[in-house]
Amino acid sequence: MRVRVATTALGITAALLAVPACSTDTTGSTHQTSSSRTGKPTDAAQEQPAALSSAALESRLLDPRDLGSGYLPKPERPAQHDDVTVIGCPALSELGGDAATGGTLAFPHKAKADFTYGGGSSEISEELYSDSVKKLSDGTGQIFDAMAGCPAYQVVAGGTPVDVTSQKLPAPSIGGDERWSLLLTYIAGGRSTVVKQTAIRDGNLLLVLSGSPALVDRHVDKALAKATATATG
Repeated sequence: MRVRVATTALGITAALLAVPACSTDTTGSTHQTSSSRTGKPTDAAQEQPAALSSAALESRLLDPRDLGSGYLPKPERPAQHDDVTVIGCPALSELGGDAATGGTLAFPHKAKADFTYGGGSSEISEELYSDSVKKLSDGTGQIFDAMAGCPAYQVVAGGTPVDVTSQKLPAPSIGGDERWSLLLTYIAGGRSTVVKQTAIRDGNLLLVLSGSPALVDRHVDKALAKATATATG
C-alpha cells in the first residue's frame, strides 16, 4: 500500500533525502522496529504557559561554542518539494497525509540548527518546537508509535528508494515529561546510514536531536539543559 505524503517537520525525511550523499555511521545489521516512550501528559497540562516564540526557541538552540571544537554550522539545505511515498507500513499509512512521516510536527513555533563534525564526516541536527502540551505529546507520540508498528518499510523520495528499519532504544533519563528514542537505519544506493533520533518533551517545549548516535548521546544533556533554561520569550 502506498501513501503520498509531504516532507516532514520532524527531520526524518531530511535524513532520507541526504542518504545518497553522506554516510555518518554504517552498519550491516537489520533492526527490529519499536519505539521507546516514557512519561505522559498530566492533568497539570491543562494550565500551562503560552507557547514560546520562534525567536525564543532560536536563542535556546545549541551553537558551535556549546558543542566545542570540530563543529561547524551546516549550510541550510534548499527547500525540498518532492513528495515522499511510504511503502509497506500500514501504521504510517493510517495517519494519512503529512502525518505519515511527521507532518503533524509542523508546529508554527520552531527553530532548527544543523552541524557537521570532523570535517563533515558526521552530522547532528537540533530542532525545537513549542505548542500546547497536548499537541506536542500527541503529534510526537503518533509518529514514533506509527514507526514502531513497522519492522521495516521503504520510502521513495525524489525517485530514490530508501529501505528503512528502526530499533527501540531506552529513552534517556535526563529530565523532561515524555521521551522517545529510535535508531534508524537507511539503506540507499549501496550505502547504509545510521541515525539516532531522540525526542524529549518538557512542558510546552519539544526537543528533537538527530544524527550520528555518538554525537546525539554526547550532546543531548546539554541540549535539553539549554532548551529548558529560563529565558524571555
